[in-house]
Amino acid sequence: MIIPRLLFRAITRVSPRNLYNAWRLWFVPGFAALRKFRERQATGQFFPPFFFIALTDACNLQCRGCWITSQGKPRQLSLEDVTTFINSAKRQGNRFYILLGGEPFLYKDLITLLQTHRDCYFQIITNGVLISPESVREIARAGNATLLISVDGFQPANDFRRGEGVFEQIIHAMKWLKEHRVLFGIATTLTSTNWEEVLSHEFIRWADSQGAIYLWYYIYRPVGPTPTPDLALNREQIAAVRRRLLALRKESPIILIDTYWDAAGRAVCPAAAGLGYHIGPAGDIELCPPLSFATATIRDNNGDLSQTIQHNSLLRDFRPFVHARTRGCVILEHPQDLIQFLREHDARDTSGRDAYLELGQLQPRPSHHLPEAEIPEDTWLYRWLKKNLFFGLAAYG
Repeated sequence: MIIPRLLFRAITRVSPRNLYNAWRLWFVPGFAALRKFRERQATGQFFPPFFFIALTDACNLQCRGCWITSQGKPRQLSLEDVTTFINSAKRQGNRFYILLGGEPFLYKDLITLLQTHRDCYFQIITNGVLISPESVREIARAGNATLLISVDGFQPANDFRRGEGVFEQIIHAMKWLKEHRVLFGIATTLTSTNWEEVLSHEFIRWADSQGAIYLWYYIYRPVGPTPTPDLALNREQIAAVRRRLLALRKESPIILIDTYWDAAGRAVCPAAAGLGYHIGPAGDIELCPPLSFATATIRDNNGDLSQTIQHNSLLRDFRPFVHARTRGCVILEHPQDLIQFLREHDARDTSGRDAYLELGQLQPRPSHHLPEAEIPEDTWLYRWLKKNLFFGLAAYG
């Protein structure tokens, strides 16, 4: 019953043109990008099938535990830099890009970017507050983007972390997206205070009623200038999250995506697997969104992205460094080892703060790595999806 239920919602909620473009520009090229990624791996080459692009570090909110802060004047990528970057990545077969911030709706060229690259598909991670009827119409007209709106529970839980009145503004944004039949989902960060609520039947039914097609879960990581460690999940809660997800998937009316486990239930780190890197708002090629360190930029080698990534020791050595310690998140489990690794590679702090100091203050914590307690996917649809279409795209929560 899963497939008919999901298909019915997609067909009745998303315009035919938007749905066709999602298939033509997101899913089909995604399969191809993964195939090329595996072929490159077999020959000792590597280039990720997906990228996260932080268009700006400006944001209109100050969420508890967020690691994005602009110091002084906000940084942002020029449209020219983004276009050069995407054109270089397209030569390697990449067609799917995740646009982040800060808040991407503060990037004045956002719609122009979608219109310029109509042969690509974009996922826009947003807090939803700056979405307007006009921007929704433009996105629907472009037809090559899905929005992922951050919601951390019902109004009390969401506004506790994101600010008073934010939940109500998000409701309006989703109403406009639903009216214009734009494909969108909800991103939810799992914390110690909200995980049971957002993994409840009630919350999933609410997300479905707003018109969302998918619900994307992330586990909170206490990093940044105000890490708020009391929001982090403990090992028992992480295991409970995994069990709850598997149970909910059997009856959820919308797609439930996690960013952490493969089909066999083993932990996944996208950066350690070489699956996706993060482009910072100054053009730095960073390991992942919460790890703001780099030794290269998108402008190196005259913009030849393949050449830059292939010969970057920080990116190359990160994989064996992590795999020697965990399949999960090395930031959480081994912060002191991580500092040493970054210093050995002369990695620049690209955060605009003092990220080395922040890492040094972290205490080791459990991540989604559950050795000898892995729980495999138990529905054929999600097993197939996780084997054939990579879902582990982390984003700002």
